[in-house]
Amino acid sequence: MLQLAAETASAWTERPLVLVAGLAGSTRQAIAEADVARGIGYHAGLLSLAAMKSASEDEIVAHCEAVAREIPLVASTCSSGCGVLLSADFWRRFAEIDNVIAIKIAPFNRYRTLDVLRGVYAAGALDRVTLYTGNDDHILLDLTLPFDLSDKGVTVRTHIRGGLLGHWSVWTAAAIKQFERCKAARDQPTVPADLLALDARVTDCNSAFFDVANDFHGCIAGCHEVLRRQGLLKGIWCLDPEEGLGPGQMQQIDRVYKEHADLSDDDFVTAHLQKWLA
Repeated sequence: MLQLAAETASAWTERPLVLVAGLAGSTRQAIAEADVARGIGYHAGLLSLAAMKSASEDEIVAHCEAVAREIPLVASTCSSGCGVLLSADFWRRFAEIDNVIAIKIAPFNRYRTLDVLRGVYAAGALDRVTLYTGNDDHILLDLTLPFDLSDKGVTVRTHIRGGLLGHWSVWTAAAIKQFERCKAARDQPTVPADLLALDARVTDCNSAFFDVANDFHGCIAGCHEVLRRQGLLKGIWCLDPEEGLGPGQMQQIDRVYKEHADLSDDDFVTAHLQKWLA
């Protein structure tokens, strides 16, 4: 699957691409997956820590150091949702690993989000470790607002540079335009009120696509349903046959399609669909 994805991406465009493979499991498994990914041309690995639920922070740091010796690492705080709660000191130690290049901040928790920022700042790594948001409940604000970090009387202002969000696997053409608006607003003294309001609308869409009402049970199937409606998928099947839409999720998707129709990219997809499927 990784090889097919790499070949497809490379064949689609001549512009340089950064290929990031998912890495999971115990240290031995994650190292093996990193070796495979590197061997077929991937540039970095997005490391899941879900398998480290019972490990100490010292053990998790050692795990990350071992995998980082095989491939440049992107961390994901989505692991917090898997029962791994990590301190600001952990993120300092993680950011000090030479081969760490980015962190996807996705705990859906402002306190935990600030822990990551504080840790990276304490490591002196803000200029080396790129910060991405995966906070689906605050996508646009994360991408717009500045973060002031202080230590020993010195304050540094930084921004989250981009988004790594499963939500943006759908309505993606519209998401790119939203991202450009966020970047433009960073340089202004005030944030436009309509951009602040748009953050809430995007969060509302995410609540339906990611099945927040059912604790994210249908998050993959919900995105598949959007792609199915657009003609990009024939069905909403997932790798796990027991995984599907949550109770009431279809009605919520219907609702946001009606209330936020201007945020969709249906017209863009329709204009290109035959070319993509050829």
